[in-house]
Amino acid sequence: MSSTGSVTGSSGFGELLLLGKGSDLSSERGVSCTGELPPSSAPDLVERAEKARKDLGDRAMVLGHHYQRDEVIRFADITGDSFKLAQAAAERREAEFIIFCGVHFMAESADILTSSAQKVILPDLAAGCSMADMAAANQVDEAWKSLEKLGATQGTIPITYMNSSAAIKAFTGANGGAICTSSNAERAMRWAFEQGEKVLFLPDQHLGRNTAVLKLGLKLEECVLWNPWKPQGGLTELEIKAAKVILWRGHCSVHGRFSLANVEEVRAKVPGVQVLVHPECQYDVVKSADVVGSTEMIIKTVANSPAGSIWAVGTELNLVKRLAASNPDKKILFLDKTICYCSTMNRIDLPHLVWAMESLAAGKVVNQIKVADGIARDSKVALERMLALP
Repeated sequence: MSSTGSVTGSSGFGELLLLGKGSDLSSERGVSCTGELPPSSAPDLVERAEKARKDLGDRAMVLGHHYQRDEVIRFADITGDSFKLAQAAAERREAEFIIFCGVHFMAESADILTSSAQKVILPDLAAGCSMADMAAANQVDEAWKSLEKLGATQGTIPITYMNSSAAIKAFTGANGGAICTSSNAERAMRWAFEQGEKVLFLPDQHLGRNTAVLKLGLKLEECVLWNPWKPQGGLTELEIKAAKVILWRGHCSVHGRFSLANVEEVRAKVPGVQVLVHPECQYDVVKSADVVGSTEMIIKTVANSPAGSIWAVGTELNLVKRLAASNPDKKILFLDKTICYCSTMNRIDLPHLVWAMESLAAGKVVNQIKVADGIARDSKVALERMLALP
């Protein structure tokens, strides 16, 4: 990274430091890089997007996840995390089309919660989620059968993170479990222990471990890791029966990259910095952070902090950049020097959004996400159990 030049504002806060173009000698951190997302290729795309959105009117609602590009977020009617957006879709019964600018599992959740008359559209079908893909339905079924052979399913309650496929949500609903978000994982896990003696947590090992140990007070050794690529998850019968929580071997490819070394380095180089991370981060990172919270909580924490606050934020880069832009009186740093976008989230770009909206305006339904009735039924059971939690 270049060590010459700097990008500073009159206040000294809120400016984004460009890696390769400028530096903060006290931190050597920024929120941009030479691999910056390129602008839309066609100069008239914004104009076309505005026209298509106007043509669709109240027939459509555009949902934008916090990790989306700015060029997409500007056309979103509502921004939020995955569950907030799915709930918003369910409440907007008059909208014929729900254009979900997020990833596949989010669009599935929206389809499950909306009416049969509504159509959920994902502008790019390749926008998946690496974490959700780490728990395939056949793998989870095989794991449950292995646990059944050991008599370990009796009293085991599945808790599945929202970042999962509809098929995994359906498995959860059919087996007495509930869905959780990063903000209510503690309540969901406590509920599970009220129903049984053991929890199978899918698919994010880090959220499961952080919740069990740092929120519920369980010991690390009471949480075991199930590897779907190994017989019996790579665990002994004794380990499985002694465990309080069985964690699926999955993780977020963005949040999982932050390390304890990142935290220690930023503290050493930036006096007064506060570390703010998402609970999908590794256990050592979460344990050493000043504040841990969901995407919505991260936004509120920074917004409500006093002027002059310095934050090193461990979450997806599009959101960190937006936090910096909307809080110019504070200094916002990316926790890791190595910039990382969520590659699948960023597949939803302006060309795909324009194509989807223009197609719908012309009467052609494209990229509709439709969950099979049986899977939708059991998934909804698991989602409704979560909604019923205090």
